[in-house]
Amino acid sequence: MTSPILVTGAAGFIGHATVHRLLDRGETVIGVDIVNDYYDPALKAARLSTFVGRRAFDFHRIDIADADAIARLVRERGITRVIHLAAQAGVRHSIAHPFAYERSNVAGHLAVMEACRHQPGFEHLVYASSSSVYGDRPMGGQGFSEDEPCVSPVSLYAATKRACELMSQSYATLYGFPLTGLRFFTVYGPWGRPDMAYFSFTDRIMAGRPIEVYGEGRMARDFTYIDDIVDGIIGALDHPPAQGAHRLLNIGDSQPVPLMDMIATLERALGREAAKIMRPMQPGDVTATFADISKLHALTGYAPKIRLTEGLGRFAQWYRAYHGV
Repeated sequence: MTSPILVTGAAGFIGHATVHRLLDRGETVIGVDIVNDYYDPALKAARLSTFVGRRAFDFHRIDIADADAIARLVRERGITRVIHLAAQAGVRHSIAHPFAYERSNVAGHLAVMEACRHQPGFEHLVYASSSSVYGDRPMGGQGFSEDEPCVSPVSLYAATKRACELMSQSYATLYGFPLTGLRFFTVYGPWGRPDMAYFSFTDRIMAGRPIEVYGEGRMARDFTYIDDIVDGIIGALDHPPAQGAHRLLNIGDSQPVPLMDMIATLERALGREAAKIMRPMQPGDVTATFADISKLHALTGYAPKIRLTEGLGRFAQWYRAYHGV
């Protein structure tokens, strides 16, 4: 019998979808989340409610920066595989609330690694990094490759994610267990985060309010549908590197979409046109993101399947059902 898998951030967008996929394939899953109020806790509670009746899921409300609590859970439940997705998200939020990022992203990541390195027979730690570690790049360039240097993070959020990568390298070298960092590129879909542009735009459009388009619309993102992201996470988990190895993998769609094209696609999905207020670029934002996903594809066969039109259509359908509109 295989040991349970620990998923941190289980009440979050990506964590919620990952847990369901693991349960669907017969895994036993231990979920951890602090369920903070960075965005509406009711949405997180609604995500957790979807696990009711799933007997192979056990949820614990724990702060991942509580090193003793995390270590005790890993030890007592015999956990040898971890998908660490809990973090304080949001580029713009990090400017106003820097210490939340230090605690959750840096201290929290350290606590998880400490728990893993003391666990006998530990197999693999997969953790969430971010495309923001690459810094800025003009539109029209080549996709970001894992081999290029990441020396100019433009937000504190990006800096904390890069710090996690560097700490992971040191732990792999010092303690000899395998780690994989996944650099996520703009994840979207049903049950998503309300602070993401496509979600906040939908809130405003459905309420008849104008949307604020930053960078005057001259930005592009590698929008990646949640189901495709989960494919990549679990594929990476199932293909650990060698003992004592740390690797970094991009996980995105590899098809960057201009912001104005995303807005037009969203308008069609909602059947409503948005009134737009054009704003300059905000501090911490980047112009374009574009993933080179060749390494993850070679390792797992990862190949995103859901294009933006279909993905935003599914999101719009979920949004209407969730809000009853």
